[in-house]
Amino acid sequence: MEYDPELEKYLADMVTPERHAKFAAILQQRTRYITAVIEDVRHAQNAGAVVRSCECFGVQDLHVIENNKEFVLHTDVVCGSAQWVDVVRWNEPDADNTVSCLHSLKSRGYAIAATTLREDLPLLSPEQLPLDKPVALCLGNEEFGLSDKAHELADYHVRIPMYGFTRSFNISVSAALCLRALVERLRNTDKDWHLSTEEREIITRKWVRASLKNLDRLLSGYRQRNG
Repeated sequence: MEYDPELEKYLADMVTPERHAKFAAILQQRTRYITAVIEDVRHAQNAGAVVRSCECFGVQDLHVIENNKEFVLHTDVVCGSAQWVDVVRWNEPDADNTVSCLHSLKSRGYAIAATTLREDLPLLSPEQLPLDKPVALCLGNEEFGLSDKAHELADYHVRIPMYGFTRSFNISVSAALCLRALVERLRNTDKDWHLSTEEREIITRKWVRASLKNLDRLLSGYRQRNG
């Protein structure tokens, strides 16, 4: 959609000053230095929980790879968080969307960190993962984990330390544990992890629209008045 400053001002004026102040405060805590990637997650509840964790920890982007499983949100789990996170879907037919997604992230300077259950790889805990460059944390589906291709393209392989009989955490728990560790560590570095002014402005416009329950009616009225 072409940017129309008059339209955006018209919509922004429909949102209270208190709401705008809330947007600004939250955007000061948002980051794209860490992003999350999920690959072929089977259960909507788990996908929704990862979205919610991203929002709660201030991670703005979630990349969703859909080679074999369509991404579906479980609205009871998401609790509205999806409207505040940018979900980027990789679902081109007859394409290896894992390769497309991870190559794109690498080209933008991200290190790929693949969570894994494999024992034959050099493993890092979330607390050991380098943060000298942006990190894309990748999580696989509930049964098999990440694909061979995701493992192959990874710069690091991550495993959460466990001390019981159970072999793995649920994917939503893994996402929350890893993101919390990475975000807290990042915030204690001297890295410039904040969004740029332009990024904050673009996201604010999205959030304004997400806040307007009568958006369609407002857009229709604006277009009628302005041709």
